[in-house]
Amino acid sequence: MSLINTQIPVFKAQAFHNGKFVEVSNESMKGKWSVVIFMPAAFTFNCPTEVEDAADNYAEFQKAGAEVYIVTTDTHFSHKVWHETSPAVGKAKFPLVGDPTHTLTRGFDVHIDADGLAYRGTFVVNPDGIIKTLEIHSNEIARDVKETLRKLKAAQYTAAHPGEVCPAKWNEGAKTIAPSIDLVGKI
Repeated sequence: MSLINTQIPVFKAQAFHNGKFVEVSNESMKGKWSVVIFMPAAFTFNCPTEVEDAADNYAEFQKAGAEVYIVTTDTHFSHKVWHETSPAVGKAKFPLVGDPTHTLTRGFDVHIDADGLAYRGTFVVNPDGIIKTLEIHSNEIARDVKETLRKLKAAQYTAAHPGEVCPAKWNEGAKTIAPSIDLVGKI
């Protein structure tokens, strides 16, 4: 069963965020768009490049009214040290969420049982806690958050404009499609 259009799991987790330990939960995510980015573990090789990519684009996510959450199976204590010792991770101004109990990795169906780690999963979640997009892939392939930002904006657009769809390669400001019987076979 797909997680698309389902409610995010009930959870409470600790995160390192802007020099403090904070609690993040399904309830604290409600009310605004969220981008949840799962990574295998702190102190790995590809993960810092992805954190840096998210940090470099964080202003665009904020401008779109979304919060970014990076989740690994480490503790929030590990994330504090990771933030302090990695120049790439040190750029993060968003919560680095610890999931040592694997509640989130299992709830979002990205858990690797044999390793106790997460696959690289990316989820766009609407303000009601409903998953609107997801992408899960093998850990040797890092992501490009500009595509995540594009998907976020498409999900926001379609939420604000029911009855319209965003075509392939849609970007903010581009034309959308209003599906109708008159278009069948003409696109």
